[in-house]
Amino acid sequence: MENLICKNVGKSYKEKTVLKNVNLELEPGKIYGLIGRNGAGKTTLFRLIMGLETVDKGEFEVGETVKVAYVDQQHRDIDPNKSVYQVISGGNELIRMGGRDINARAYLSRFNFSGGDQEKLCGVLSGGERNRLHLAMALKEEGNVLLLDEPTNDIDVNTLRALEEGLEDFAGCAVVISHDRWFLDRICTHILAFEGDSNVFYFEGSYSEYEENKMKRLGNEEPKRVRYRKLMTD
Repeated sequence: MENLICKNVGKSYKEKTVLKNVNLELEPGKIYGLIGRNGAGKTTLFRLIMGLETVDKGEFEVGETVKVAYVDQQHRDIDPNKSVYQVISGGNELIRMGGRDINARAYLSRFNFSGGDQEKLCGVLSGGERNRLHLAMALKEEGNVLLLDEPTNDIDVNTLRALEEGLEDFAGCAVVISHDRWFLDRICTHILAFEGDSNVFYFEGSYSEYEENKMKRLGNEEPKRVRYRKLMTD
């Protein structure tokens, strides 16, 4: 896989600057956590990677061999008229993953779809079930760039474990938008922090290490929680 490279990238919508002079390189074998407040530019970066947006200034280079697999919160590419098993298997008992054949039903069971659940039509799935199915679809696609938007929303412990294992085995580059700091701490090798003023801070290390670095650079900017004493009664 070739790398994705941002060189002095800028992007604005009308009068609002979302990205300003962003320089970074996304490499295979790394897992990048995108953090920052809503509207800071995280989704814009995803859309640039997918080719849905173009930069206003600078260069955004996507290698010819890059194949993107995207898991969003809308799950638009799930066919409501097919069963969970049909969506994953494509009508084949075995699916090809990582150079080997895997039983489609056994693969689905890793995402907590057992027996009858695999025959459910996608159109009647709950939000959590759709999340689990979309994760299974994305990891099966074997793109070399995996984009995950809040992947831990509405998933159970078994699916979270399958997701973490899938990311650990993933040979390409994964980019994850998440507010789940514990999940980011377990999986990320790098942090891309949208810290304000349309800038992206590139940090090599875990989420906790990034937080320590941020404290040293910027001080404690987070609002302190007010602690209340319990009222003592006679």
